[in-house]
Amino acid sequence: MTTSRELHRKWMKDPKYAKAYTDLAPEFAVARAVIEARVLAGLTQEELAERMDTTQSSIARLESGRARPSTDTLERLAVATGTNLKISFTSKHS
Repeated sequence: MTTSRELHRKWMKDPKYAKAYTDLAPEFAVARAVIEARVLAGLTQEELAERMDTTQSSIARLESGRARPSTDTLERLAVATGTNLKISFTSKHS
């Protein structure tokens, strides 16, 4: 059986796939950070949604990378998870 990791490695040889994957890296990073904050706070998607006064499906979209959250949404998420929001920029050349 082929694993998703093996497929990804194979597909990364295709320049179009590799570019699309690289272009989506920031969205994946935000989604991972949202999931991590929720899990570390010990919350389900539903509980986080309640604390943020939104819906579970909105949280699911954030965690899947299908939604680009505003800074307001990220600030509400930080409050709801008891974390601090930190946004930074790094050099592409480092």
